Amino acid sequence: MLVGGHVSTAGGLDKAYARGVELGCDAIQVFNQSPRAWRPTRYSDADFARMRELLERGPVRSVAIHAVYLINCASDDPEMREKSLTSLVHALRIGDGIGADGVVLHPGSRKQEDLEPALDRIAEALRHALQESERCPLLLENTAGAGGTIGRTFAELGAVIERAGGDDRLGVCLDCCHVLASGYDVRTAAGLGDAVDELEREVGLERLRCLHVNDSRAPLGSNRDRHARLPDGELGREGLAAFLSEPRFDGLPALLEGGDGAGADAEQVALARELREEGLAARSPA
Repeated sequence: MLVGGHVSTAGGLDKAYARGVELGCDAIQVFNQSPRAWRPTRYSDADFARMRELLERGPVRSVAIHAVYLINCASDDPEMREKSLTSLVHALRIGDGIGADGVVLHPGSRKQEDLEPALDRIAEALRHALQESERCPLLLENTAGAGGTIGRTFAELGAVIERAGGDDRLGVCLDCCHVLASGYDVRTAAGLGDAVDELEREVGLERLRCLHVNDSRAPLGSNRDRHARLPDGELGREGLAAFLSEPRFDGLPALLEGGDGAGADAEQVALARELREEGLAARSPA
């Protein structure tokens, strides 16, 4: 497992990489621009080449991009759709440039509208974004389920991917805080195992490319996205240890986003590795 976290790109992509090294990360996640604004950040070919060189040399070996929060591919508003598609394509092209292992995207919100047309609109947006980019995977993140957000169940994620044509570049980023908040009881290894079984049936584990490791301030089934620092939330040590040691997650980037929205820190990254070891020990025969 490539344990790491979200880091700032202030000063450039190479500075984000250096921050990851300082925190002891095997993998990092970055925003390709301000997450709450439409204005894109411009990078040069030299910026891309430098980032690819750093990733090849290590110790950080994987980078994911988180698309901006404003994107809503489920919207039927023409202006919102245009802005969303432009921003998503921009993120994927940056992913192409730096050799990212994926762009993580919140599927969108249908608000008070019917589910079926919203699923079709998301699928259309994903097809367009993939056609306008080259190789970077596009990873749908499961949601906590607040309001009309789509992706609260694995069946919804599977439906979007199927309607989008099932392109090999389409995948999933699994957030353990959101899994709990959306109603899956993953506070034990057995409960997590059941949830992963369902993910395999509805989506396919070959599409699971990335993990978000966040504890939850909100309880099971609350449908509220409230991150907590590890292990101070509802998942606690046992739930987080189970998530970080799930055998079917081996080899994946496991990215901490931070309980206060400030990103990862060295203490939390080290704790995640400690919790993984606890989980592995608990799973091993006496």
